[in-house]
Amino acid sequence: MTAVTDEDHGKGKSRGDSGEKPDGVKDGRWDDGLIARRAAAAAARDADGPVPVLAPADNDAEPQVEAYAPADGPLPARLDALRELVGLSRARLDRDTLAEAGRVLDEAAARQRLSSRHTVVAVAGATGSGKSTLFNALAGAPISDTGLRRPTTSQPIACSWTDGAAGLLDRLAVPGRLRRRPHPGPAAFDEALQGLVLVDLPDHDSAATEHRDQVDRVLALVDAVIWVVDPEKYADAALHERYLRPLAGHAEVTFVVLNQTDRLPGEAADLVLDDLRRLLDEDGIALGEHGEPGATVMSLSALTGDGVPELREMIGRFVSDRTAATRRLSADVDAAAARLRKVYVAQGRPGLGERAREEFADRLAEAVGAAAAGQAAEREWRRNASRACGTPWLRLWRWYENRGLPGSLDRLGQALTPPEEELTARQRVEQAVRIVADDAADGLPGPWAQAVREAAFTGAQGLPEALDELAVKAGAPGAAKRGGGTETGKGKSAVDRLGGRPPKPPRPKWWPAAVLAQASMTLLQIFGGLWLVGQIIGVLEPGLVTPALIMLGGVVGGPLVEWACAAAIRGPARRYGQDAERRLREAAAGCGRARVLDPVAAELVRYREVRERYVTVTEFSTTGR
Repeated sequence: MTAVTDEDHGKGKSRGDSGEKPDGVKDGRWDDGLIARRAAAAAARDADGPVPVLAPADNDAEPQVEAYAPADGPLPARLDALRELVGLSRARLDRDTLAEAGRVLDEAAARQRLSSRHTVVAVAGATGSGKSTLFNALAGAPISDTGLRRPTTSQPIACSWTDGAAGLLDRLAVPGRLRRRPHPGPAAFDEALQGLVLVDLPDHDSAATEHRDQVDRVLALVDAVIWVVDPEKYADAALHERYLRPLAGHAEVTFVVLNQTDRLPGEAADLVLDDLRRLLDEDGIALGEHGEPGATVMSLSALTGDGVPELREMIGRFVSDRTAATRRLSADVDAAAARLRKVYVAQGRPGLGERAREEFADRLAEAVGAAAAGQAAEREWRRNASRACGTPWLRLWRWYENRGLPGSLDRLGQALTPPEEELTARQRVEQAVRIVADDAADGLPGPWAQAVREAAFTGAQGLPEALDELAVKAGAPGAAKRGGGTETGKGKSAVDRLGGRPPKPPRPKWWPAAVLAQASMTLLQIFGGLWLVGQIIGVLEPGLVTPALIMLGGVVGGPLVEWACAAAIRGPARRYGQDAERRLREAAAGCGRARVLDPVAAELVRYREVRERYVTVTEFSTTGR
């Protein structure tokens, strides 16, 4: 391989443009200061003669660069979905979890800014596998050093068949002095290889740590890789466990070449190749057999040239297709999605169903005492009806029984709750929140389940006090004790806020008639009694029958009116109690929904959004992951 002449560069014609070979060998320029533009014609005419010494780049001509234009397909949509997925997940997942996806996005953006006309193929292998010999055989010139000294290759060496690959090689950090062009000959003029950038890597099992680091770095950036193995190390655990198995999803951009078959007698090469295929299958690498997509596996001898033309033909078809970069990026997306699967894919169908919501509302209603409040409201309604429709003598007796009893229902309308009942109510609220959070998080991946629980517990702060306020406003039993001091900034007790008594229930329209009837019965008793007294003391004329009957009518009619009213108030009292229970239950459910269920539902909506993005990322997987 030789440098391009100034004359040739001045003409600005390529081999493909002129159809002719250069006429002489002169010291000259490199097309972009990094890659030789032409080889000497003398070397082309004298292929069997010595190869001129390669010269480093001196100047920087204008590179021919074509921006990357991805083919129509699912990759752009998958990259956009992955980008949105990472953005939506940053607040819920740690940086290490998203690191690989972020790296894939960065590398995809970097690759798409570079030439789409070039395909970067790395040649990798172990010490003594003959990868540099194969590299030279493909390039048609001894570009990479070979020999018994180990390691022979200490830095990546690149050979580009066409112009415009400087940006790609800069991305691989290949030094300018190690960028070459193929030797003039069939390999250089092969139309199928136009656009190929071949990179010879250091040994992946080198004793030098920096060599292994370079291999790992370049392998993460190239479009495809040719793994060169020899009959002695093809089953090396370091190769399979560190590289082939983790990169099993990149089978479509992977070539596995069994080299040095000239060392194997008879059918030994076929046996070793079959065993290599078995190992690759165990690694999870799909083999491209019978026209199916997958890794290309073949045997050859780079030293003798046996099988090299076949490999060159395969690489030519691979390069001319110009989809290697897209397939590599798709495989990278697949690998990143596979690593993220555990944090996005739920077991079952997590969420808040109607049953969970209803059970949560029932537990809050139980904690706030909705049923007891309804029963108390029903009793209060009955009590008021009895006061209004009962006989005055019975009301006097009840007053006598209740006089002087602190905390009686007639004075406060509700019993004070002991501290242990208040503690139990708070524990019930906490238990209700814990149960609904566990139900919502059931089956979710760990980070999202934790986010749902945190949203529930954060929203539940202050929920017991808010429920107490609701109970106080509804006049629930025990709310006066639990609600004391919870009103913001006032510190008033529930009894103070209610004026010392609970609100009185409304009265039906027939109550005045019942009161008038009861008053009439009382008046009849009084009138009949006074009439009898008047007869006894002689003021009135004797005649016991009429006043006795009047008095008896009042005595009997009063209880009858009270009994009729008691029968009539059963339905309204029950409905009033049920309505009070329903209102308190709805208020408690609304409070719990605003403080707990809505934040939990928001977290579930966020999870469903990222789950949809994840499905888009994996929907068109090229590796089946």
